[in-house]
Amino acid sequence: MIAGGRVFIIPCVQQIQRISLNTLTLNVKSDKVYTRHGVPISVTGIAQMKIQGQNKQMLAAACQMFMGKSESEIAQIALETLEGHQRAIIAHLTVEEIYKDRKKFSEQVFKVASSDLVNMGISVVSYTLKDVHDDQDYLHSLGKGRTAQVQKDARIGEAENKRDAVIREAHAMQEKISAQYKNEIDMAKAQRDYELKKAAYDIEVNTKRAESEMAYQLQVAKTKQCIESEKMQVQVVERAQQIMLQEQEITRKEKELEAKVKKPLTCLYRLVKSFISLLTS
Repeated sequence: MIAGGRVFIIPCVQQIQRISLNTLTLNVKSDKVYTRHGVPISVTGIAQMKIQGQNKQMLAAACQMFMGKSESEIAQIALETLEGHQRAIIAHLTVEEIYKDRKKFSEQVFKVASSDLVNMGISVVSYTLKDVHDDQDYLHSLGKGRTAQVQKDARIGEAENKRDAVIREAHAMQEKISAQYKNEIDMAKAQRDYELKKAAYDIEVNTKRAESEMAYQLQVAKTKQCIESEKMQVQVVERAQQIMLQEQEITRKEKELEAKVKKPLTCLYRLVKSFISLLTS
């Protein structure tokens, strides 16, 4: 067995046969298969498979099974095998399980078919569920039920959203009013604190102003008193100067009188006394 290579043969002694190693794409259809609950459905799957040339055991099994057969004949055998497994799995499942969980259905078909086809030397590369439909409108009814449920859920969701919106709006309005009241209270407190502080400042300012005015008046009185005292001192000094001047004037007049009257009398007295002394002698 030569996989993907060349070989020389001896004519009339040796013979060569070829088997395709290409990937085969199979359209696996199962029409009107009854599910576990007795509902007939039609299923279509797409499978990719090929004969493994790298695995000698699988290649040998494929040669024993398909040697001398064309690619279409091999594909038909694999297709019938896959379709049989697909039918068997459909019969063990419900419509809902097949329709709602396509991945699970595909995995089951892939697993069962791979274990069977591997004995033929064929490996399943992939399997995908392509379509599911029925002639009894069962799936359509499921769709209607689901649609009704979705619409119901949508209406409920819309009603709940409206309710939540009304509740949120009410909460927002309540928070707004609370915030407004709190703001007004804070403003009133701030105004009260301002008035109290302003009153305290006014009292302090008025007190300082009164003290300043009293100090000013006291200073004015002291200044006036000092001025009056200075005036009195000036008057005393002036009076003293006047008295001194009067005394000086008196002294001057006395001296003048003494010079005019007393000195001549004294001299006369001395002369008389001298004359008397002379007479008595």
